[in-house]
Amino acid sequence: MLCTFSRVVGNKQWLFETHSSRVIHGSVTGLRCIHARATEFLQNNNQDWTDSQKTIREAITKICSRFPEEYWVIRDETKEFPHELHKALAQDGWLGICMPTKYGGSNLGIAEAAVMMQTISESGGGMTAASSVHMNIFGLEPVVKFGTHEQKQQWLVPLIAGKEKACFGVTEPNTGLDTLRLQSYARRDGDHYVLSGQKIWISTAQNAQKILILVRTTPLNEVKKPSHGLSLFYTDIDPSVVEITEIPKMGRAAVDSNSLFFDNWRVPAWHLIGQENEGFKMILHGMNAERILIAAEALGLGYAALRRAAIYANERRVFGQLIGKNQAIQHPLADSWMKLEAARLVVYHAARLYDQGHTGGEYANAAKYLAAEAAFESCERAILVHGGMGYAREYHVERYLREVFIPRIAPVSRDMICNYIGERILGLPKSY
Repeated sequence: MLCTFSRVVGNKQWLFETHSSRVIHGSVTGLRCIHARATEFLQNNNQDWTDSQKTIREAITKICSRFPEEYWVIRDETKEFPHELHKALAQDGWLGICMPTKYGGSNLGIAEAAVMMQTISESGGGMTAASSVHMNIFGLEPVVKFGTHEQKQQWLVPLIAGKEKACFGVTEPNTGLDTLRLQSYARRDGDHYVLSGQKIWISTAQNAQKILILVRTTPLNEVKKPSHGLSLFYTDIDPSVVEITEIPKMGRAAVDSNSLFFDNWRVPAWHLIGQENEGFKMILHGMNAERILIAAEALGLGYAALRRAAIYANERRVFGQLIGKNQAIQHPLADSWMKLEAARLVVYHAARLYDQGHTGGEYANAAKYLAAEAAFESCERAILVHGGMGYAREYHVERYLREVFIPRIAPVSRDMICNYIGERILGLPKSY
């Protein structure tokens, strides 16, 4: 595959032409910077990325290169959790990319973590690969910010080392996005809390040993505001009292989604994070981070689809010419690249603001919305470019399309994001 990339050597910018990994031509181009072609596998030439982000991109690329598309096809067919990827990332310390160094983490920002998650998804693993480690990156932010030293030592160290996996329990079947009205309840009983209730769409619960779970500790009719009276726990999943039922679904088969039912589940009181009844404030600290990360994962999937579509359009001949010569093929792909790049700039702008301490959700929400929409369109177009073969599993793009619905739906819907922007930015009346 012929591609170009640029590097600074001395005080000059060089433009290289390569075939696969072999440099076949190099020439001085002054200071002109050339963006790597979208057909290049995990290109690392975004001019707006910092040296730290580029270093992470290179390191994660090396790991992901050991897990080709065929690996993910098999995992999708067998519905087996990608333990090998999880282990590989843990061995090199990447599961703690945003965690404190004293517990084994790297103490880097969401801007670096977003590069990591985009790369994992973009390698061809898509939402399956990203979801297998997604919880590690942002999920225990409440523990990092509000946990005691003893809690952090006992919980963060094995998670970062890859010895334990965690899941996140918030959504319930009767409340959906209306988190403040969740019905799962915990009552204090001596040195324990007793939990009863249900959760749904809990990813990785079949493979996790721990759960970060939000439940109500004060009845809704006894609090001044619905956001009060919720408490957050990080505890062991006890299979003797927690019934875990996997949900058959459209895509991402290798990473399980589940419904949970529990009654009289005794949880040690010291597993409470922070103060009782203050749980909702704590999970807010992770919400913007999650939106940014899932936006980055969506970007990766969109770029992967675009890469496959562009390569196919340069190889497939119909009526005596390459289909990529037809503007009906070329223009939609060009449009998708521009939309993905526009979304990418918003994603990394949101990440920088988050790392600088900005607490507003406008850019995190916008990033998630724009990236999910651009990725969906890219995946759809990739199938159409492939024609009938786009429907075949061997070309992978049908798997991409099945998975790209996830960032459009979770962790918050497109409509709720528009509601947020309408109310908070445009000053329009609340619509729900």
